[in-house]
Amino acid sequence: MPELVVNNLSKELRDAIASLDVSGDLESVGVVTRVGDGVAWVYGLRKAGASEVLLIETKSGTVEAFALNLNEDEIGAVLLGSDEEVVAGAKVTLKGTILDVPVGPEMLGRVVDPLGQPMDGGPAIKTKQRGLVEREAIGVLGRKHVHEPMMTGVMSIDAMFPIGRGQRELIIGDRQTGKTAIAIDTMINQGRQKTGVINIYVAIGQKLSKIARLVERLKEEGVMEQTIIVATSPSDPASLLYLAPYAATAMGEYFRDNKKHALIIYDDLTKHAVAYRQMSLLLRRPPGREAFPGDVFYLHSRLLERSAKLSDKLGAGSLTALPIIETQAGDISAYIPTNVISITDGQIFMETDLFNQGIRPAISAGLSVSRVGGDAQTKAVKSVGGGLKLSLSQFRELASFAQFGSDLDEATKSQIDRGQRLTELLKQHQYTPLGVWEQVASIYAVTSGAFDKVAVNKIKEAQTALLTRLWTDHKKDMQELNEGGEKITEDSKFAKLFDKVAVAVAKGFEE
Repeated sequence: MPELVVNNLSKELRDAIASLDVSGDLESVGVVTRVGDGVAWVYGLRKAGASEVLLIETKSGTVEAFALNLNEDEIGAVLLGSDEEVVAGAKVTLKGTILDVPVGPEMLGRVVDPLGQPMDGGPAIKTKQRGLVEREAIGVLGRKHVHEPMMTGVMSIDAMFPIGRGQRELIIGDRQTGKTAIAIDTMINQGRQKTGVINIYVAIGQKLSKIARLVERLKEEGVMEQTIIVATSPSDPASLLYLAPYAATAMGEYFRDNKKHALIIYDDLTKHAVAYRQMSLLLRRPPGREAFPGDVFYLHSRLLERSAKLSDKLGAGSLTALPIIETQAGDISAYIPTNVISITDGQIFMETDLFNQGIRPAISAGLSVSRVGGDAQTKAVKSVGGGLKLSLSQFRELASFAQFGSDLDEATKSQIDRGQRLTELLKQHQYTPLGVWEQVASIYAVTSGAFDKVAVNKIKEAQTALLTRLWTDHKKDMQELNEGGEKITEDSKFAKLFDKVAVAVAKGFEE
């Protein structure tokens, strides 16, 4: 099809426009002037607004699109279906609605596409409400400071980089370093700890086989019933990849606005930025730095700003975001990573070197940070995990220095020995999130010195033995601690209990 421009329309298109019943000014009716690669250019429709749904007539029915470019004399519309039957000269009308998706409890346990259509072979989803895909974020006065823990079950995160309900914590690192694993463990932990938090997982351009495996795992863990999965595959058009995070956020906002708590995982926003760039270049938007459109920061900021902890007046619900960003060769200072780092409330950086050394999760203690900090921790976790990040960072620095074989003083040797045990303790297999009491007891045993004589390669065995004995002999105390617990001080009942049991357990694993 030859490319056409509005100011120089072909005779056929001028005739098509003339034949339309538009009372002269083309305010509510338009005509497609050119189409290709999922984008249609429409002449007319001067009443159209941003993200408004357009109906394009084809031989076999209508195809929906939404307005993205509102130029002076034409509209750039992104098609929500196939562009095979859309041709130049097709009539376009306004649907009269802004782009929206179905929202509500009916979505739980389902796998849907960004338009809310089921992809799991189940029955059609009928909801009572619909939510706007694009919506203004709640203002400052409608928010409350983040103060409730969103426990991930991953010890190194909950102790060093705590996440609170309503926070936005970025998970960043190279491909295949365990980013998605942390997000999935967090989802599983919500089910195991019966927190009542709703999980929403957004797969942006992920293989459908990967999504199928995730669904099976969530069913195994009994978490699927409190989860919504919004899925797109690499073969989907860029428009659906662009819409997926926004549609999922609308689904999460329903629970947030109804006094509930939701967790949303964007996997991953790097692919989202690429899809937006593809759409922008097709819409002739000027490319910016590194060939991205200049508003790619706005693309992610207006998405992530919608995650919040609401004020008591608005119901005190929350929407917590865990966006994932993939780096190239650990380059945390690239364009998209720096953009999202500056939008979020901290980042968990997955280090390739640590991953290759067998330290999983491979979280960098030096480059990771939570800007909410201790406000999002229970008293017990905060009291035992306070100096953990500093100790681990110092150990890794000392360890690299000590490998040259120089003579070390006793204090340095002691710090390195403690650091080795701490590193071993913080290793955690996927799908094994830990409760509050398990984390507190484990960290206390190492940091108090009770496990100082335990062989490094037996730390995990000693940890398992400690937790088994505590749960068997002191179940009620552990359940009490799991509720949040008191601050762990030297003379508190929990400290005395941990000391007694940890010392007894350690004797069986000494070097």
